[in-house]
Amino acid sequence: MITVDEALDHLFSLVSPLEPETVPLREAHGRVLAQYAEARRDQPPFDASSMDGYALKASEAKPGASFDVIGESAAGHGFAGSVGAAQAVRIFTGAPVPEGADKVVIQEDVTRDGARITLGDRLEEKPNIRPRGDDFRIGDRIEAPRLLSPEDVALLASMNVAEVTVTRKPKVALIATGDELVMPGEDPGPDQIIASNSFGLCALLDILGAEPRMLPIAGDTREALETAFDLAKGADLVITIGGASVGDHDLVGAVAGDLGMERSFYKVRMRPGKPLMAGRMGDAAMLGLPGNPVSAMVCGHIFMAPMIRAMQGLGAHPAPRLSARLAAAMGPGGPREHYMRAQVEDGTILPERSQDSGMLSVLARANALLIRPADDGPRAQGDWVDYVQI
Repeated sequence: MITVDEALDHLFSLVSPLEPETVPLREAHGRVLAQYAEARRDQPPFDASSMDGYALKASEAKPGASFDVIGESAAGHGFAGSVGAAQAVRIFTGAPVPEGADKVVIQEDVTRDGARITLGDRLEEKPNIRPRGDDFRIGDRIEAPRLLSPEDVALLASMNVAEVTVTRKPKVALIATGDELVMPGEDPGPDQIIASNSFGLCALLDILGAEPRMLPIAGDTREALETAFDLAKGADLVITIGGASVGDHDLVGAVAGDLGMERSFYKVRMRPGKPLMAGRMGDAAMLGLPGNPVSAMVCGHIFMAPMIRAMQGLGAHPAPRLSARLAAAMGPGGPREHYMRAQVEDGTILPERSQDSGMLSVLARANALLIRPADDGPRAQGDWVDYVQI
Protein backbone atom coordinates (compact mmCIF):
# COMPACT_ATOMS: atom_id res chain seq x y z
CA MET A 1 0.00 0.00 0.00
CA ILE A 2 1.12 3.55 -0.69
CA THR A 3 0.58 6.64 1.46
CA VAL A 4 -2.00 9.35 0.80
CA ASP A 5 0.74 11.76 -0.30
CA GLU A 6 2.19 9.18 -2.69
CA ALA A 7 -1.28 8.51 -4.10
CA LEU A 8 -1.80 12.23 -4.70
CA ASP A 9 1.53 12.46 -6.53
CA HIS A 10 0.40 9.64 -8.82
CA LEU A 11 -3.00 11.25 -9.36
CA PHE A 12 -1.51 14.62 -10.25
CA SER A 13 0.71 12.90 -12.84
CA LEU A 14 -2.44 11.58 -14.54
CA VAL A 15 -3.99 15.00 -15.20
CA SER A 16 -2.97 18.38 -16.60
CA PRO A 17 -4.66 21.78 -16.99
CA LEU A 18 -7.39 21.81 -19.60
CA GLU A 19 -7.60 24.23 -22.50
CA PRO A 20 -9.13 27.71 -22.04
CA GLU A 21 -12.44 29.00 -23.36
CA THR A 22 -14.18 32.37 -23.35
CA VAL A 23 -17.51 32.74 -21.53
CA PRO A 24 -19.89 35.62 -20.77
CA LEU A 25 -19.36 37.22 -17.37
CA ARG A 26 -22.74 35.90 -16.22
CA GLU A 27 -21.30 32.37 -16.47
CA ALA A 28 -17.95 33.14 -14.81
CA HIS A 29 -18.76 32.47 -11.15
CA GLY A 30 -17.02 29.34 -9.91
CA ARG A 31 -14.83 29.12 -13.00
CA VAL A 32 -11.04 29.46 -12.97
CA LEU A 33 -9.66 32.51 -14.72
CA ALA A 34 -7.11 31.25 -17.26
CA GLN A 35 -5.98 34.61 -18.64
CA TYR A 36 -5.70 37.91 -16.82
CA ALA A 37 -8.59 40.36 -17.10
CA GLU A 38 -7.89 44.06 -17.48
CA ALA A 39 -9.92 47.08 -16.35
CA ARG A 40 -11.32 49.09 -19.25
CA ARG A 41 -12.19 52.16 -17.19
CA ASP A 42 -11.28 54.03 -14.01
CA GLN A 43 -13.43 53.51 -10.93
CA PRO A 44 -14.81 55.84 -9.93
CA PRO A 45 -14.67 57.36 -13.43
CA PHE A 46 -14.74 60.86 -11.88
CA ASP A 47 -14.28 62.45 -8.48
CA ALA A 48 -17.44 61.29 -6.72
CA SER A 49 -19.21 62.37 -3.59
CA SER A 50 -19.25 59.78 -0.79
CA MET A 51 -22.05 61.59 1.09
CA ASP A 52 -25.21 63.60 0.58
CA GLY A 53 -24.46 67.29 1.11
CA TYR A 54 -23.07 70.37 -0.64
CA ALA A 55 -20.00 70.64 -2.88
CA LEU A 56 -17.91 73.76 -2.42
CA LYS A 57 -14.34 75.02 -2.12
CA ALA A 58 -12.50 73.53 0.88
CA SER A 59 -10.69 76.84 1.49
CA GLU A 60 -14.06 78.51 2.16
CA ALA A 61 -15.44 75.80 4.44
CA LYS A 62 -15.45 77.74 7.72
CA PRO A 63 -18.04 77.60 10.54
CA GLY A 64 -20.80 80.12 9.86
CA ALA A 65 -19.82 80.71 6.22
CA SER A 66 -22.70 81.20 3.77
CA PHE A 67 -23.01 80.09 0.12
CA ASP A 68 -25.38 80.49 -2.80
CA VAL A 69 -26.73 77.16 -4.09
CA ILE A 70 -26.33 77.31 -7.86
CA GLY A 71 -27.44 73.81 -8.89
CA GLU A 72 -27.57 70.12 -8.18
CA SER A 73 -25.45 67.04 -8.96
CA ALA A 74 -27.06 63.61 -8.73
CA ALA A 75 -25.94 60.12 -9.72
CA GLY A 76 -26.26 59.94 -13.50
CA HIS A 77 -27.00 63.68 -13.74
CA GLY A 78 -23.96 65.81 -12.94
CA PHE A 79 -23.80 69.60 -12.65
CA ALA A 80 -22.48 71.05 -15.90
CA GLY A 81 -21.15 74.32 -14.56
CA SER A 82 -18.29 75.34 -12.27
CA VAL A 83 -18.34 76.27 -8.59
CA GLY A 84 -17.02 79.75 -7.89
CA ALA A 85 -16.35 81.75 -4.74
CA ALA A 86 -19.11 81.60 -2.11
CA GLN A 87 -21.02 79.13 -4.25
CA ALA A 88 -22.21 75.53 -3.53
CA VAL A 89 -23.90 72.72 -5.44
CA ARG A 90 -26.37 70.35 -3.82
CA ILE A 91 -24.84 66.88 -4.29
CA PHE A 92 -25.84 63.30 -3.63
CA THR A 93 -23.85 60.14 -2.91
CA GLY A 94 -22.11 58.81 -6.02
CA ALA A 95 -22.63 61.98 -8.05
CA PRO A 96 -19.76 63.73 -9.87
CA VAL A 97 -18.11 66.52 -7.91
CA PRO A 98 -18.45 69.69 -10.01
CA GLU A 99 -15.44 71.55 -11.34
CA GLY A 100 -14.09 74.07 -8.84
CA ALA A 101 -15.27 72.12 -5.76
CA ASP A 102 -12.94 69.98 -3.66
CA LYS A 103 -15.03 69.31 -0.56
CA VAL A 104 -18.48 67.99 0.27
CA VAL A 105 -20.01 69.27 3.48
CA ILE A 106 -22.55 66.71 4.73
CA GLN A 107 -26.12 67.92 4.86
CA GLU A 108 -26.30 67.45 8.63
CA ASP A 109 -23.72 70.26 9.02
CA VAL A 110 -25.69 72.70 6.88
CA THR A 111 -28.71 74.96 7.42
CA ARG A 112 -30.56 75.87 4.24
CA ASP A 113 -32.84 78.82 3.63
CA GLY A 114 -34.16 78.91 0.07
CA ALA A 115 -31.17 79.07 -2.30
CA ARG A 116 -28.67 79.88 0.45
CA ILE A 117 -26.88 77.65 2.97
CA THR A 118 -24.97 78.39 6.16
CA LEU A 119 -22.38 76.00 7.57
CA GLY A 120 -22.60 74.87 11.17
CA ASP A 121 -19.88 75.16 13.79
CA ARG A 122 -18.83 71.47 13.82
CA LEU A 123 -17.51 70.72 10.35
CA GLU A 124 -15.85 67.43 9.41
CA GLU A 125 -12.29 67.64 8.17
CA LYS A 126 -12.81 64.84 5.65
CA PRO A 127 -13.39 65.98 2.06
CA ASN A 128 -16.04 63.24 1.57
CA ILE A 129 -14.86 62.73 -2.01
CA ARG A 130 -13.79 59.48 -3.68
CA PRO A 131 -11.01 60.45 -6.12
CA ARG A 132 -11.16 59.26 -9.71
CA GLY A 133 -9.49 55.82 -10.01
CA ASP A 134 -9.38 55.36 -6.24
CA ASP A 135 -10.67 51.77 -6.59
CA PHE A 136 -8.87 50.82 -9.81
CA ARG A 137 -7.58 52.39 -13.00
CA ILE A 138 -7.60 51.47 -16.67
CA GLY A 139 -5.12 48.65 -17.20
CA ASP A 140 -5.28 47.27 -13.65
CA ARG A 141 -5.46 43.47 -13.75
CA ILE A 142 -7.03 40.50 -12.08
CA GLU A 143 -4.29 37.91 -12.46
CA ALA A 144 -4.76 34.27 -13.43
CA PRO A 145 -5.20 31.54 -12.40
CA ARG A 146 -7.93 32.51 -9.97
CA LEU A 147 -11.10 30.80 -8.84
CA LEU A 148 -13.71 33.48 -9.47
CA SER A 149 -15.94 34.36 -6.52
CA PRO A 150 -19.15 36.41 -6.67
CA GLU A 151 -17.10 39.38 -5.46
CA ASP A 152 -14.62 38.85 -8.32
CA VAL A 153 -17.50 38.83 -10.79
CA ALA A 154 -18.79 42.11 -9.38
CA LEU A 155 -15.31 43.61 -9.72
CA LEU A 156 -15.00 42.41 -13.31
CA ALA A 157 -18.37 43.92 -14.16
CA SER A 158 -17.29 47.20 -12.63
CA MET A 159 -14.15 47.05 -14.78
CA ASN A 160 -16.49 46.88 -17.82
CA VAL A 161 -15.33 43.34 -18.65
CA ALA A 162 -18.15 41.54 -20.45
CA GLU A 163 -16.46 38.16 -20.98
CA VAL A 164 -13.51 36.29 -19.51
CA THR A 165 -11.15 33.50 -20.52
CA VAL A 166 -11.48 30.55 -18.16
CA THR A 167 -10.33 26.95 -18.04
CA ARG A 168 -12.76 24.54 -19.65
CA LYS A 169 -14.87 22.62 -17.14
CA PRO A 170 -13.50 19.11 -16.53
CA LYS A 171 -15.89 16.52 -17.94
CA VAL A 172 -16.34 13.75 -15.39
CA ALA A 173 -18.14 10.46 -15.98
CA LEU A 174 -19.49 8.74 -12.84
CA ILE A 175 -20.05 4.98 -12.95
CA ALA A 176 -21.64 3.31 -9.93
CA THR A 177 -21.17 -0.46 -10.03
CA GLY A 178 -22.89 -3.37 -8.35
CA ASP A 179 -25.96 -5.62 -8.70
CA GLU A 180 -27.03 -4.45 -5.26
CA LEU A 181 -27.71 -0.87 -6.39
CA VAL A 182 -30.94 0.80 -7.48
CA MET A 183 -31.67 4.47 -8.12
CA PRO A 184 -33.41 6.68 -5.54
CA GLY A 185 -37.19 6.41 -5.89
CA GLU A 186 -37.11 2.82 -7.09
CA ASP A 187 -38.24 -0.14 -5.01
CA PRO A 188 -35.14 -2.08 -3.94
CA GLY A 189 -35.25 -5.83 -3.68
CA PRO A 190 -34.57 -7.62 -0.38
CA ASP A 191 -30.81 -7.69 -1.12
CA GLN A 192 -30.47 -4.23 -2.65
CA ILE A 193 -29.57 -0.73 -1.48
CA ILE A 194 -29.95 2.77 -2.91
CA ALA A 195 -27.12 4.21 -5.04
CA SER A 196 -26.22 7.24 -2.95
CA ASN A 197 -22.55 7.70 -3.85
CA SER A 198 -23.13 8.98 -7.37
CA PHE A 199 -25.43 11.73 -6.13
CA GLY A 200 -23.07 12.91 -3.39
CA LEU A 201 -20.05 12.93 -5.70
CA CYS A 202 -22.06 14.62 -8.45
CA ALA A 203 -23.01 17.39 -6.03
CA LEU A 204 -19.38 17.78 -4.96
CA LEU A 205 -18.31 18.01 -8.60
CA ASP A 206 -20.93 20.70 -9.20
CA ILE A 207 -19.47 22.72 -6.32
CA LEU A 208 -15.96 22.23 -7.69
CA GLY A 209 -16.97 23.65 -11.07
CA ALA A 210 -16.74 20.41 -13.03
CA GLU A 211 -19.25 19.01 -15.52
CA PRO A 212 -20.37 15.65 -14.09
CA ARG A 213 -22.27 13.04 -16.07
CA MET A 214 -23.98 10.31 -14.10
CA LEU A 215 -24.04 7.11 -16.13
CA PRO A 216 -26.44 4.18 -15.61
CA ILE A 217 -25.57 1.75 -12.84
CA ALA A 218 -23.27 -1.00 -14.12
CA GLY A 219 -24.05 -4.49 -12.90
CA ASP A 220 -21.43 -7.03 -11.85
CA THR A 221 -20.77 -8.43 -15.32
CA ARG A 222 -18.08 -7.75 -17.85
CA GLU A 223 -20.67 -6.80 -20.44
CA ALA A 224 -22.26 -4.20 -18.18
CA LEU A 225 -18.91 -2.65 -17.25
CA GLU A 226 -17.73 -2.60 -20.86
CA THR A 227 -20.92 -0.78 -21.84
CA ALA A 228 -20.42 1.74 -19.02
CA PHE A 229 -16.83 2.46 -20.03
CA ASP A 230 -17.97 2.90 -23.62
CA LEU A 231 -20.57 5.45 -22.48
CA ALA A 232 -17.82 7.30 -20.58
CA LYS A 233 -15.85 8.09 -23.73
CA GLY A 234 -15.16 11.78 -24.12
CA ALA A 235 -14.72 12.39 -20.39
CA ASP A 236 -11.54 13.92 -18.99
CA LEU A 237 -11.92 11.87 -15.81
CA VAL A 238 -13.74 8.57 -15.35
CA ILE A 239 -14.74 7.77 -11.78
CA THR A 240 -15.93 4.31 -10.87
CA ILE A 241 -17.60 3.66 -7.53
CA GLY A 242 -17.31 0.19 -6.02
CA GLY A 243 -16.02 -3.01 -7.54
CA ALA A 244 -12.37 -2.12 -6.98
CA SER A 245 -11.63 -4.65 -4.24
CA VAL A 246 -10.46 -8.24 -4.78
CA GLY A 247 -13.72 -10.15 -4.31
CA ASP A 248 -15.14 -12.54 -6.88
CA HIS A 249 -17.63 -9.90 -8.04
CA ASP A 250 -15.20 -6.96 -8.07
CA LEU A 251 -14.45 -6.75 -11.78
CA VAL A 252 -13.70 -3.06 -12.37
CA GLY A 253 -9.92 -3.34 -12.34
CA ALA A 254 -9.85 -6.43 -14.55
CA VAL A 255 -12.27 -5.03 -17.13
CA ALA A 256 -10.55 -1.65 -17.18
CA GLY A 257 -7.22 -3.38 -17.68
CA ASP A 258 -8.57 -5.41 -20.57
CA LEU A 259 -9.81 -2.16 -22.12
CA GLY A 260 -6.33 -0.63 -21.96
CA MET A 261 -6.11 1.05 -18.56
CA GLU A 262 -2.54 1.68 -17.47
CA ARG A 263 -2.78 1.21 -13.72
CA SER A 264 -0.93 3.73 -11.58
CA PHE A 265 -1.59 2.24 -8.15
CA TYR A 266 -4.01 0.15 -6.13
CA LYS A 267 -4.65 0.42 -2.36
CA VAL A 268 -3.82 3.37 -0.15
CA ARG A 269 -2.75 3.31 3.47
CA MET A 270 -5.75 5.25 4.72
CA ARG A 271 -9.03 4.81 6.55
CA PRO A 272 -11.65 4.89 5.18
CA GLY A 273 -10.82 4.27 1.53
CA LYS A 274 -8.09 1.63 1.28
CA PRO A 275 -9.33 0.02 -2.01
CA LEU A 276 -8.52 3.02 -4.22
CA MET A 277 -7.38 2.54 -7.81
CA ALA A 278 -6.14 4.94 -10.47
CA GLY A 279 -4.62 5.01 -13.94
CA ARG A 280 -4.98 6.26 -17.50
CA MET A 281 -7.58 4.94 -19.88
CA GLY A 282 -7.15 6.34 -23.35
CA ASP A 283 -7.43 10.12 -23.18
CA ALA A 284 -8.95 10.07 -19.70
CA ALA A 285 -7.65 9.71 -16.18
CA MET A 286 -9.42 7.03 -14.17
CA LEU A 287 -10.11 7.00 -10.45
CA GLY A 288 -11.68 3.93 -8.83
CA LEU A 289 -13.34 4.82 -5.53
CA PRO A 290 -14.50 2.42 -2.81
CA GLY A 291 -18.15 1.44 -2.71
CA ASN A 292 -18.79 2.20 0.96
CA PRO A 293 -20.73 5.49 1.00
CA VAL A 294 -18.55 7.34 3.51
CA SER A 295 -15.35 6.01 1.93
CA ALA A 296 -16.41 7.25 -1.49
CA MET A 297 -17.22 10.75 -0.23
CA VAL A 298 -14.06 11.02 1.90
CA CYS A 299 -11.96 9.97 -1.10
CA GLY A 300 -13.90 12.51 -3.16
CA HIS A 301 -12.68 15.30 -0.88
CA ILE A 302 -9.12 13.99 -0.46
CA PHE A 303 -8.37 12.76 -4.00
CA MET A 304 -11.03 13.74 -6.54
CA ALA A 305 -11.26 17.42 -5.55
CA PRO A 306 -7.48 18.07 -5.83
CA MET A 307 -7.47 16.36 -9.23
CA ILE A 308 -10.25 18.66 -10.45
CA ARG A 309 -8.41 21.74 -9.16
CA ALA A 310 -5.25 20.62 -10.98
CA MET A 311 -7.25 20.17 -14.20
CA GLN A 312 -8.64 23.68 -13.77
CA GLY A 313 -5.10 25.10 -13.64
CA LEU A 314 -4.99 25.81 -9.90
CA GLY A 315 -1.91 23.66 -9.32
CA ALA A 316 -1.21 20.26 -7.81
CA HIS A 317 -2.08 20.78 -4.15
CA PRO A 318 -3.65 18.50 -1.53
CA ALA A 319 -6.92 19.52 0.11
CA PRO A 320 -6.16 22.53 2.36
CA ARG A 321 -5.47 21.62 5.98
CA LEU A 322 -6.51 23.65 9.00
CA SER A 323 -5.77 23.14 12.69
CA ALA A 324 -7.89 23.06 15.83
CA ARG A 325 -7.57 21.89 19.44
CA LEU A 326 -9.05 18.54 20.44
CA ALA A 327 -12.21 18.88 22.48
CA ALA A 328 -11.63 15.45 24.09
CA ALA A 329 -8.76 13.03 24.55
CA MET A 330 -8.26 10.17 22.05
CA GLY A 331 -6.58 6.81 22.42
CA PRO A 332 -3.83 5.60 20.08
CA GLY A 333 -4.52 5.51 16.36
CA GLY A 334 -4.21 2.63 13.91
CA PRO A 335 -1.72 1.63 11.22
CA ARG A 336 -3.44 3.69 8.50
CA GLU A 337 -3.87 7.46 8.15
CA HIS A 338 -7.37 8.05 9.46
CA TYR A 339 -9.81 10.68 8.22
CA MET A 340 -12.26 10.89 11.09
CA ARG A 341 -15.64 12.53 10.72
CA ALA A 342 -15.72 15.40 13.19
CA GLN A 343 -17.31 18.70 14.13
CA VAL A 344 -15.36 21.93 14.44
CA GLU A 345 -16.85 24.65 16.61
CA ASP A 346 -15.28 27.68 18.30
CA GLY A 347 -11.74 26.58 17.50
CA THR A 348 -12.07 23.04 18.86
CA ILE A 349 -12.69 19.76 17.07
CA LEU A 350 -14.58 16.72 18.32
CA PRO A 351 -14.58 13.42 16.39
CA GLU A 352 -17.89 11.65 16.00
CA ARG A 353 -18.34 8.57 18.17
CA SER A 354 -19.02 6.28 15.24
CA GLN A 355 -16.48 6.15 12.42
CA ASP A 356 -18.24 3.36 10.52
CA SER A 357 -17.66 3.86 6.78
CA GLY A 358 -21.27 2.97 6.00
CA MET A 359 -22.93 5.66 8.12
CA LEU A 360 -23.80 8.61 5.92
CA SER A 361 -25.81 10.27 8.69
CA VAL A 362 -22.56 10.77 10.63
CA LEU A 363 -20.82 12.24 7.59
CA ALA A 364 -23.75 14.56 6.90
CA ARG A 365 -23.57 15.82 10.48
CA ALA A 366 -19.81 16.44 10.32
CA ASN A 367 -18.16 19.57 8.97
CA ALA A 368 -14.58 18.33 9.05
CA LEU A 369 -12.31 15.33 8.56
CA LEU A 370 -9.89 15.09 11.47
CA ILE A 371 -6.59 13.68 10.19
CA ARG A 372 -4.73 11.18 12.36
CA PRO A 373 -1.34 10.12 10.97
CA ALA A 374 -0.60 6.42 10.65
CA ASP A 375 0.49 4.87 13.97
CA ASP A 376 -0.50 8.04 15.81
CA GLY A 377 -0.05 7.92 19.58
CA PRO A 378 -2.62 8.91 22.20
CA ARG A 379 -3.81 12.52 22.08
CA ALA A 380 -4.76 14.68 25.04
CA GLN A 381 -7.58 17.18 25.19
CA GLY A 382 -6.27 20.50 23.89
CA ASP A 383 -3.72 18.97 21.51
CA TRP A 384 -3.52 20.59 18.11
CA VAL A 385 -4.64 18.38 15.21
CA ASP A 386 -5.05 18.92 11.48
CA TYR A 387 -8.34 18.66 9.63
CA VAL A 388 -9.88 19.16 6.21
CA GLN A 389 -13.04 21.23 6.04
CA ILE A 390 -16.01 19.58 4.32
